[in-house]
Amino acid sequence: MRAAALLACALLGAAGALPYRVQPGDTWWSLARRSGVSVAALQALNGGGGLLRAGATVQLPGTGLNTAGSAVAQIPARPASAQSTPAPAAVFQRGQAVYYGGRRDSRTVMTAAHLTLPFGTWVRVTHARTGRTVDVLINDRGPFGNSARIIDLSDEAAAALGILSEGVAPVTLTVLRRP
Repeated sequence: MRAAALLACALLGAAGALPYRVQPGDTWWSLARRSGVSVAALQALNGGGGLLRAGATVQLPGTGLNTAGSAVAQIPARPASAQSTPAPAAVFQRGQAVYYGGRRDSRTVMTAAHLTLPFGTWVRVTHARTGRTVDVLINDRGPFGNSARIIDLSDEAAAALGILSEGVAPVTLTVLRRP
């Protein structure tokens, strides 16, 4: 696995890595997907990854030129979503996510339980290691019994985040919209 990451890093370096300024809402996963590389390769190109912060500069594979003629990373714009959501706020909470059967809701299957957030709050859950994200609706209370666990995800949300095989995963929560 490490050899594959080093090979990908070497190939990306040969193709010309260019600086990119991180925008609010960017994740390793979204940048890798839009750049056409794996998260591991993108993180290897940037010294192992870590938490992305808006305004920070990372290296992306690319060969485009901006209008002034200087090299910049060219990545496609984010696709328009059916629901327009405002730019996410700062990280609300960090901890561990677990999953359970979930409480059904007529609006979405992407639901979650949180101890204090009001019902009807939309939260973006970001996997700290992979950068994958999922937006969930808070419609239940929990998790109980372990203070490190900050959110219980429905089975569908856990599958979208890729944590079914892990059971417990490190995450960050960002409040998208309160009721």
